[in-house]
Amino acid sequence: MSEILQESNFFAVMLTIFSYETALLLKRKWDSPLCNPILLAVVQVIIITKLVGISNENYQNGAGYLEYFLTPATVCLAVPLYDQLKILKRDMVGILAGVLCGTATSLGVIVLLAVLFKLDHTLYVSLLPKSITTAMGLALSESSGGIAGVTTAAIIVTGILGSLLGTSICKLLKINHPIAYGVAFGTASHVIGTAKASEQSQLAGAVSSLSLVVAGIVTAVVFPMLSSLH
Repeated sequence: MSEILQESNFFAVMLTIFSYETALLLKRKWDSPLCNPILLAVVQVIIITKLVGISNENYQNGAGYLEYFLTPATVCLAVPLYDQLKILKRDMVGILAGVLCGTATSLGVIVLLAVLFKLDHTLYVSLLPKSITTAMGLALSESSGGIAGVTTAAIIVTGILGSLLGTSICKLLKINHPIAYGVAFGTASHVIGTAKASEQSQLAGAVSSLSLVVAGIVTAVVFPMLSSLH
């Protein structure tokens, strides 16, 4: 049975879609931060592939077809931006200031960890773009000799942790304004955080979309300089 599934190019695609849809059902049933659809889907995929004997390489080859939808899905983030354009223009200075501070903190933490734990250059540049989208992060990491798998894992873990803990942290720090909320999630947790911010309000989702784009651009600009520091 496993041999048949390994030879199928669409098994991984169907498994990924099935796992995510199942995770969404669980999210609707139990509205808990732990019921993050992406986290649950990842766990399901790991368990099922292990049970049926599908190697990670074969799964990745099949699931690669879904990557074709990443670009149009990212472009769709422009829709809430257009709807909230007037408000975004009014508060643009504050939004940009928040994104710049958040991006500097994210990159600074990795630089500090690299120094404290004496990380080698390969691991350092692999972790540096952890708070931007996968497409941009992989391009930056690989351009400096980073490991694609480590970068992808770091980006996904960062997004999931931001989605899981972000709401609680915002409540603890009494951050409830949709613009501040959106800046925090978009800058720290990219697309996954933006999905979470959109649950609060359309404005928060729009700000988060803008924030992840600006954070990605800023990271891309300063990445070459930071990658040469260690």
